[in-house]
Amino acid sequence: MAQARFDMPAQVRAGEVFKLRLLIQHPMETGYLLDLNNQRIPRNVITDLRCTYLGQEVFRIEPSSGLSANPYMEFFLRATQSGDIRIDWVDDRGERGQLTRTLSVV
Repeated sequence: MAQARFDMPAQVRAGEVFKLRLLIQHPMETGYLLDLNNQRIPRNVITDLRCTYLGQEVFRIEPSSGLSANPYMEFFLRATQSGDIRIDWVDDRGERGQLTRTLSVV
């Protein structure tokens, strides 16, 4: 399973727009490369990544093999109230990952 890091401010003011940064350690194999035995390495990319804030989906991408290994993403949200921000993803092999952080709005 892929490991990930997720960074955001510890506290934000109500109505403030803030940046979230996400780094997922994932090989993002395209399916075009060959191993040392000249065998094709099977495709394995993250196919769906979603971010929910207070239970509502606020960001979603469906990456392709064009995304590099260990993808890094930044996106912005507007703080409305304190609550959980959750990131979920799934890859071609069906492996799933999840991160949850609590945002404090003052």
